[in-house]
Amino acid sequence: MGRRPIGVDVGGTFTDVTLLCDGELVTAKVPSTEDQSEGVLAGIEKACEEAGIEPETLTGFSHAMTVSVNALLEDAGARTALVTTAGFRDVLEIGRQDRPSLYDLDAEKRTPLVPRRRRFEVSERATVDGIEQSVDEAEVRAIADEIRDADAEAVAVSLLHAYAHPENERRVASTLRGELEIPVSASHEVLAEFREYERTSTTVVDAYVRPAIDRYVGHLTERASEAGIPRPQIMQANGGISDADTVRENAVSTVLSGPAAGVVGASAMAGEEGEGLVTFDMGGTSSDVSLIRDGEAERTTEGVINGRPIRTPMVDIETVGAGGGSIAWVDSGGALRIGPKSAGADPGPACYGNGGTEPTVTDANLVLGYIGERTSLGGELSLDAAAAYEALTGLADEAGMDGPLDAARGVYRVANANMTRAIRAVTVERGIDPRTFGLVAFGGAGPMHAVSIADDLDMDRVLVPRASGVLSAFGLLAADEKRDAVRTYQRPLDEAGSDDVDGVYEELAEGLLSEVSDRDGATVTHSADLRYAGQSFELTVEIDTPFDADEVRTRFADAHEAAYGYQTDEPIHLVNCRVTATVSRSPPEIEYAGGGDARKGTREATFTDGSHETPVHEREQLAAGGTVEGPAIVEGEESTVVVPPAWDLQVRDDGALIAEVNGE
Repeated sequence: MGRRPIGVDVGGTFTDVTLLCDGELVTAKVPSTEDQSEGVLAGIEKACEEAGIEPETLTGFSHAMTVSVNALLEDAGARTALVTTAGFRDVLEIGRQDRPSLYDLDAEKRTPLVPRRRRFEVSERATVDGIEQSVDEAEVRAIADEIRDADAEAVAVSLLHAYAHPENERRVASTLRGELEIPVSASHEVLAEFREYERTSTTVVDAYVRPAIDRYVGHLTERASEAGIPRPQIMQANGGISDADTVRENAVSTVLSGPAAGVVGASAMAGEEGEGLVTFDMGGTSSDVSLIRDGEAERTTEGVINGRPIRTPMVDIETVGAGGGSIAWVDSGGALRIGPKSAGADPGPACYGNGGTEPTVTDANLVLGYIGERTSLGGELSLDAAAAYEALTGLADEAGMDGPLDAARGVYRVANANMTRAIRAVTVERGIDPRTFGLVAFGGAGPMHAVSIADDLDMDRVLVPRASGVLSAFGLLAADEKRDAVRTYQRPLDEAGSDDVDGVYEELAEGLLSEVSDRDGATVTHSADLRYAGQSFELTVEIDTPFDADEVRTRFADAHEAAYGYQTDEPIHLVNCRVTATVSRSPPEIEYAGGGDARKGTREATFTDGSHETPVHEREQLAAGGTVEGPAIVEGEESTVVVPPAWDLQVRDDGALIAEVNGE
């Protein structure tokens, strides 16, 4: 028996599964469930049944989930308490004193995750030079009693300058862990980095989602064990997987778990196209956009989810609330809008026939002819065309449009405009010309919209990988094991001694290597956050060891010029040292046969230049090396590719589809 790894990604509407069984890729898609583990196990059973194997024969199980991000988006995390230095109780509330929207007089800041009544002060003081006032453990035990009385379900501890001298914070966390039976997140363990507000916010987020992550991952691990399935490895926001026990202790690392897996899958499937790509993942509730340059996904160390700043290594992803299940509506000014509210999996779009009545992007795609009335989504759902037409008719009446087809065209255009803006955010707004990049489309709805979006952006190449409808699940099979560590180490670059800096990197690396599954096989990379004197924010630059200040200065100047268009002779300051340990996993090799009778028939589909009787093809029957002329529709089990007029499809040897302007 060969390798039989399985990857399962939970989305807002569907749970996607990919199984590599003796070189053959098997996919499955099942509706997501309220208890996500139920959908996960159902998806695994379905994929194994299609492959003709028993779940007990699986050799690996990787998983991406939405538990933590859902808790943040829905404000449904744990009742959290915060313990901080006396005088700093309101750091979360004060933040950076900036407005959420500069010119909106009615804009309001998000309510802190921890209300003031559950924020507790401890008498202590540390500076960047050391401890000035030690912690009184009796005071901490008294605080533990107050936390217990407040009925808190998790505790965050973030003391002043604990990133530099964590001794007091370590004692507070240890005492609370001994006194309380709830999880305690300490900032020096979550984010050993300066900036009080961001460090506190990240630690609070970790505590806020930690009970949910702990319950879910623990429950899933137990269910997997009962079914004879290997323990799950969990996708992190940084694009790498980690063992279940680690993410239960570092819950904040799981935010954007699913979208990160999609970018990894896109990079693994890109092949020769992967040097410069914009990734476009359109699922049921949202669309995620990211950038791949020189074969590597762009990463960042900061993000904001539902107004909550989070500083943790993550794949740099721009998200908009436009997915297949996004509901179309008319605002008070009569303008057509899409999302962010979604029909989800239950009841889902009107065409699902589960009782949904509101018009969605999926309903519009059916009315436009991109999805056929007899199309079966993921092998699970047959569509109700009459319900889709009824929902779009109601929208047309409300918006003053000329019938359901006119409304469907409007929904499609507005959804595309939302996603085009997201692509501009990761390209044009960062000084990158999207016309020099290809667009890689995946997710259940992505390939239906990608070519039209590329056309709007003057991009001339779209890649649709195999298994595009479940590519995030495929990314789980290709993801490396990855761990990150950071430490603030502030000083002018000219005063940063090589031996001292190397010592910091060695200590960080040793901590990571003690945690990875294969110490000898791990690759360690180093980077530094730097800025010119007087600047407020940093650029991250990869560096080599031993530390060479002159080489670092050159790399930072080049990076600054690339990002901002200039460099200067101002002194450079070293701010943070970063280390990443990676244990590589070989991307799965997948066989593609194809070459049967791909033509399934025709149906009428509407494009920008009018309606066409459009050929419909079966994706898995397309011959490698073949060409499909637009207009065309290519149907797969998990997604549908829409090729408008003036575009053609080329079938790559591995079954990936490349759409290009036909040049006529």
